[in-house]
Formats: sequence, structure tokens, C-alpha cells
Amino acid sequence: MSVPTTTAPQPPRTGPSRSAGPAPAGRRSRLADRLLGGAGGGWFPYLLVLPLVLVLWGYVVQPMLATFAQSADGDGVDNYTAFLSGAGVARSSLLTSLGISAGSVLLCGVVGVAMAFLLKRFAFPGRRLIEAIILVPAALPPLIGAISFQLLYSETGILPRGLQQLFGTENPVLPFDGIAGVLVVHTFTMYPFFYLAASAALAGMDPSVEEAAYNLGAGRVRVWRTVLLPMLTPALVSASLLVFMTSLASYTAPLLFGVDRTMTMQIYINRTNGDLPMASTYASVLGVVSVLFLLGMRWYEGRRSYRSQSKGVSAYRREIRNPVGRWLALVGSLLATVVLLAPVATIAVVAFSVDGSWTTQVLPSDYTMENFVDIFTEPQAFQPIVNSLQMSLLATAGCVVVGVLIAYAVRRLRFVGRGLLDVAVMLAWALPGTVVAINLIAAFSTGNAFSLGQVLVGTFWIMPLAYFVRFLPLVFRSSSAALAQLDPSLEEAARNLGASWPRAFGSITLRLMLPGVLAGALLAFVHGVGEFVASVLIYTASTAPISVAINNRMYSFEIGTAAAYGMLQVALIFVVMVVSGRLEGGGRASREAARWTN
Repeated sequence: MSVPTTTAPQPPRTGPSRSAGPAPAGRRSRLADRLLGGAGGGWFPYLLVLPLVLVLWGYVVQPMLATFAQSADGDGVDNYTAFLSGAGVARSSLLTSLGISAGSVLLCGVVGVAMAFLLKRFAFPGRRLIEAIILVPAALPPLIGAISFQLLYSETGILPRGLQQLFGTENPVLPFDGIAGVLVVHTFTMYPFFYLAASAALAGMDPSVEEAAYNLGAGRVRVWRTVLLPMLTPALVSASLLVFMTSLASYTAPLLFGVDRTMTMQIYINRTNGDLPMASTYASVLGVVSVLFLLGMRWYEGRRSYRSQSKGVSAYRREIRNPVGRWLALVGSLLATVVLLAPVATIAVVAFSVDGSWTTQVLPSDYTMENFVDIFTEPQAFQPIVNSLQMSLLATAGCVVVGVLIAYAVRRLRFVGRGLLDVAVMLAWALPGTVVAINLIAAFSTGNAFSLGQVLVGTFWIMPLAYFVRFLPLVFRSSSAALAQLDPSLEEAARNLGASWPRAFGSITLRLMLPGVLAGALLAFVHGVGEFVASVLIYTASTAPISVAINNRMYSFEIGTAAAYGMLQVALIFVVMVVSGRLEGGGRASREAARWTN
């Protein structure tokens, strides 16, 4: 018997209709994405990028154009003709700067790659000691590094005078001066660029490829030429670019070792003599050379692929078993330790010497603590420290905000001109500090929209602005590298769960990339504290930073006080390096952000 079925009546809908009331969170997020285009397309990328483009235009590109315009005023044609015709000092200065930069690349490459190969491929007595101190030169600010070498190796330095006294000669023995002194300073302070790049490449290189070449009968020279060097090419190109740019921008070493015919020295000389058009001409030519070298090295690196197809294990160290070789390695390690630590030790010793007491002696004869006491008790002596900290903090804050946003735009967003934005932010890194200073002088000697109608030259604000322009690429690159390692799906998952873009970016992406951002910020802060090349052209008596105070004390023969300032810089940099090292590999913020996505 069948039972008839009935359908229960449906209760009337009492809730709001589809068109009434607030939409769910996910729907609101999708609506915002449609209005703004989301984080991947539409109008949103342009709304985010527009302020960043204005910043780069107003403080990087437009000052460059202002410098070129100023160089073309008055006798501009004659100024450029001097470079093209080879007349006067102009062409000589350009050739000297290029020669010093090329020599620095060659010497730093030999020292840095050799040290990387020895420390990463061989195990020998003293290796750990060298590894612990091999980056000490990187902790020296450019001015302090040059001064330490002058105190050590110049004609009036400790080593030549010591050898003179030891051998009883009439003149100092083996003094470094002129271009040779500049090359020695550059080699010692810049080889870490090659060492770090080559070490990273060697550590990730598969030794089976090298062993296969040996098994096929190739000799050591051929293996180096056909296997190792091609695989090291990206690292060598990157290091060569850094060393060449840094050498071309070098001002302190030519200043202290008496090499006047360099581009940076001529910029400074013409600026102080009031010939700003000629200084702008030198700055324009130097900027063009730097950018051309940057583009040339990128072209050379991109000609071919250098990726290994092997899936083998990483490289291992070979033990040196020969007794003579082990003994020589130990002696070499001790000698390298002395050489690496000698500049810092020299600054430390001289920092406690009495001003004016060190004349013809090998070492200072009178020592005191008054140098440090005066720095911290006299307001006029303490002001450079306050200036450096304030200006570096302001510049670093600006670098973090702008650098992180540009890194996000370049890595995550799709918009027309993304490649140009990447080039624009790195353009300042290709420009020497003297060129950046001249650019800012040309752009902000009168009021404009980017200075809110105010003249910035001669004010406090021109200094942190120069630091911001110079060190923005450091934060940008470190943030971009950290962002490249993050999976975009984490942020996308948060967006799908209803989070707005600002919340997803701040709670997920920014927290995960925080270690890289902080590392770049610390690096920018350290460079700001030690900056000298741009500061010496734009500082005033009330805004002099530590580096300018050191230079002024040296010219007043207050060597002890100058070295005391230098020791404070070195101590601060070592503290920042320790903190930066603890940030490697992420931290608590990364773990919290990962838990947030769960």
C-alpha cells in the first residue's frame, strides 16, 4: 500500500534580499579588487607606483638633469670640449680614474677569489681564524680605512719608519704614495666584494663537474678556464661592478695619498673654487661613465647561461696533509691575521695618543683618555655624532618605506614600465657620491615643488636627502631578495579569506620579509654613519657629520681625536654587524606570520 507523500511548506524568507544589507567580507574584498584592479592588475599598481615614481623623479632623475643643464651653461661647450680634445686636466683625470678603477678590479679579483678558493676548498691550520676576521676591512668606513693605511704605510707611516729604524736607512723603507697607495687601500678595503661573491658561488658549485673534467684528462689551468671561471662569471661580474663603481667614486684615498688628477678630486676642487659649471661637467661625465659600465657588465653577464645541469652534492674541503704545506699554511694564516687586523689596531692605538705628540716617532709616545672624554663632554665635539645619527636614521626610515614599496611593486605587481622603475632605483647606486652631491646642489639651490618651494642647499635636510638617494638601493635590493623567496600564495590565501590588501601585506608579506628589510636598513644606517664623499660637498658648520669632523681634525693635526671618532664609528659598525648576523635566517616575526595564515 503506497503512502502518499507531501512536501512540507517552505517558510517564508525573512532575511534581507540579495540587493539589501552589507555583503559578506569575501564579496566586499572582491568588489574592492574589481574597483582597484587587485594587487595584480587594473588601477591599483598605478595608484601605488605613482608616488614612488614621483620620489625617484624628484630626487634622483631630475637632479641629474639639473646637473647636466648647469654644466651646459656659460662655458659648457668649452668644458666638454676639454674632455673630448684631451686638453688640460680633464682627460687626464678621467683616464687616471678609469685606470685606478680597472687596477682595483684586477687586484681585488685576484685577492678575493684566491682567498675564497683557499678557504672554501682547503682545510688547513688557521683557516677558522682567517674566516673569522676576513671581513674586518668591510667594517671600516671609507675615510677611516684610508686614514689607517696612511698611518701604517705612507712615508710617515708606522711600517716604513719602523723599517727605517730597523735597517738604519736614511729614508723610510717601502712607503706607499700616489697611485700605488690608492691601489693598496682599494685592494684591502674592497676585496671582500669578490670574496663574498666567489665564496657563495664556490659553496654551491657541484664538485662532480670539476672532477669529471679532470677524469677526461683536462689539466688544472684548463679546468679553471673552462669549468670554474665560467661558473663563477655571474659572481665575478657582480663583484667587478661593485668594485669598479666604488673605485670610480673613491675620494678619500686619492685625497690622503696626493692623487689630485681624479674625477672625484676635480669635482671637489672645482666646487670649492666656486666653478660649479665645471664641477657639474665632471659630475655629468663621471655619471655617464658609471651608467655605461653598469649596462656593459649587465650585457656581458646576460650573453649566455651559466647554470649547471648537474644534481650532485656541494663542494667539500680537501685536507692539506703535506707537513711543509701545513707549516706554510699556518705561517701564512698568522701573517694574514696581522695584516687584516693591523689597520683597526692602528686606529685603536692612535685614538689614545695625545694630539700633537706624534711627530717623527715610529709609535705615539704619549697616551691619554682625554680624546674620548672631550668628545662626549664638549658640546661642539659631540655634535657631529648627534648629526650623523639623526641624519642616518631619517635617511634609513625613508629608504625602508620607499625601498620596500618599490620592491613589492617590481616583484608582485604587473604594470607598464616595471623594468624602468627597477633601473631608476638602482641608478643612484651607479652614481658616485660626489655626483649625487653635485646633482642635489644643482637641483635644490633654488626652491621647487620637490623641496616645497624651499632652498635645501645649506640646510640640515640636504644631508639626509643625499644619504637617502645614495643608500635607497641597499634597502631595495635586500627587500627584493627577501620578497623573491616568499610564495605569493600566502598573501593570496589571506586575500581569499577576506583580508584587505593593506592587512594582507602588513600581516603576511611584510612580516615574512622583515629580516631582509632590517638587514638592508642596518646596512643603509651603517653607510650613512660613515658617509663622507657626498657630505664633504654639502655640509655646513652646524651639520658636519662624524666623517667630516674626522677629516677636519686630521687637517688640524689633531690625529688622536680624529682616530677616537674613527674608533666610535668602527665600534658602532661592529655592533650593527652582530645584530645583522642574528637576523639571518628569519626570526619570530616570520613564524608569527606563518601561523597567521593557518
